[in-house]
Amino acid sequence: MVKYVLFDIDDTLFPSTEFSSMARKNALNAMISMGINSDYDALNKLLTEVIKKKGSNYPKHFNELCKQLNVKDPGRFIAAAIGAYHNTKSSIQVFPTVTPTLMKLKQNGYKLYVATSGSSIKQWDKLIRLNIALYFDGVFVSEEVGREKDLFFYKKILKTLNSEPEDCIMIGDREDADILPAQKAGLKTVRMLAGKYSGGPSVADFTIKDISELLQIIK
Repeated sequence: MVKYVLFDIDDTLFPSTEFSSMARKNALNAMISMGINSDYDALNKLLTEVIKKKGSNYPKHFNELCKQLNVKDPGRFIAAAIGAYHNTKSSIQVFPTVTPTLMKLKQNGYKLYVATSGSSIKQWDKLIRLNIALYFDGVFVSEEVGREKDLFFYKKILKTLNSEPEDCIMIGDREDADILPAQKAGLKTVRMLAGKYSGGPSVADFTIKDISELLQIIK
């Protein structure tokens, strides 16, 4: 019987792919407005390469971008990019049915947790900005757990919750991080078909396109 419901954040609770694209576009346009000697297409191509090389959680993408362009005195361009990027955060929202679904699950007595990769501060920032942080009984972030989302990540969650695998269900958009390792740990899994990882087959126990479908699945 399910007692604990674990959620990924990006492209599960809010459209992360859409937000990232918008935020990076605004950041690059801010750099151009400040007079950087490059056009949007060239900047976007180079930034994409930087992100691919350094990873999405690297904190100095725009510093590296300026370094690649041999920009002298890059401070104003980096500041403009960071400011525009963070200003975009004010517009982020959860998928339309997320809040009522979380509310209903809480009302029905389920314990809700986040199980996500990345920086603890960045992931908490998302939950707070999305106005859903208080729905969760706890947050498991790879940075604090000390492992990426692999078999042992989920086993550590089970140990912390003092729970059996059959008491937990994991909802996420990525087959490699949210579904396969969670299944190996014995959890039931739900694949959210949204964002850049929405294509391809899934071995999840269930697949959904709207988070509200979770209510019937758990029932």
